[in-house]
Amino acid sequence: MKLLNGDCLEQLKTLEDNSVDSIVTDPPYGISFMNKKWDYDVPQVEHFEEMLRVLKPGGHILCACGTRTQHRMAVNIEDAGFEIRDVVSWIYGSGFPKSHNIGKAVDKLEGNEREDLGKHPNARETLGTINICKKNGSGRLTKGNSPYEGWGTALKPAQEFFTLARKPLSEKTVAQNVLKWGTGGINIDGCRVETEDTYSYSNGAGGNGFHGGVGRTPDGSRTDKPKMNPQGRFPANLIHDGSDEVVSGFPNNANRFFYTPKASKAERNKGLEGFEEKVMGRNQSSLDGGKMLTGSGNERSNKKQNHHPTVKPIALMQYLCRLITPTGGTVLDPYMGSGSTGVGAKEEGFDFIGIELDEEYFKICEARINSVEETNHLL
Repeated sequence: MKLLNGDCLEQLKTLEDNSVDSIVTDPPYGISFMNKKWDYDVPQVEHFEEMLRVLKPGGHILCACGTRTQHRMAVNIEDAGFEIRDVVSWIYGSGFPKSHNIGKAVDKLEGNEREDLGKHPNARETLGTINICKKNGSGRLTKGNSPYEGWGTALKPAQEFFTLARKPLSEKTVAQNVLKWGTGGINIDGCRVETEDTYSYSNGAGGNGFHGGVGRTPDGSRTDKPKMNPQGRFPANLIHDGSDEVVSGFPNNANRFFYTPKASKAERNKGLEGFEEKVMGRNQSSLDGGKMLTGSGNERSNKKQNHHPTVKPIALMQYLCRLITPTGGTVLDPYMGSGSTGVGAKEEGFDFIGIELDEEYFKICEARINSVEETNHLL
């Protein structure tokens, strides 16, 4: 394991050609998140060129990005020489809309009075159409009569993307490349999703798409049931957080996709015992003194030992590492953040190289990754 504190472009140059098996990373999204300087732009082509250089031929990268700048990230990855293979969507139900309330802004310009609605039991969900007024820290709601009431400027965020790309093969076929480098494919069976109603699909006889001699009648109905596959369902380019809000959109089918909730407080702070608690970034519902409003309008502390603003769940990064990394391989993360990829890679028994520019975040990465016991998984 190698953890490097410094500029990723410079640190990448110290790594040997064709020396890592996969790259799983959550770089800056280029949206100036919470006005952080490191998030002013997505990584440039030269950054991805260095990643391409150190990756073995046929090796894959899974690179996270938000919806607004996914196109810029994907273009830079492709321009560096990678082959875009797919985009994996991570869908979640706990996103918070950072929408400007146009009705309130118009009322302020025109000097209109707004109706006081009192406290709302689900205040976080109504921001953007009904405004939380921070009088005396009370979190009260107001509503106006402007024709622009109910209009805002943004949708509720509910997904992020991971661009899946591959370094071109050095050999004529994937099989030859795998034999020479160990890279070129993705770990299908190791990432299958276990469900009670798992079926096996293929381009079988008759082109009906099912194993086991499943036929079709002239009206298109099946003449037999597809057989269950004990290995689990084929991994998809969709992952979700298992929340009620998301699961309700997949009636009876949500368990067919891999899912993991967002990182809990216990998970994000594991290994950071003794670290000083610091106030995280503020948003529309924040109050003075490092306090935030919960969905019920109550205050909760916004101080955390792991104060990085974009902590990914370990189970998600663990799954993504397993998906594209060969047994005993090395995972590279040039933008460690708070170290979730490193924790996930180590949990899976992979070697890991991580780079982080910010010294405070680097210390968090070190502590979290070093808290994981060594494993010898047979992947």
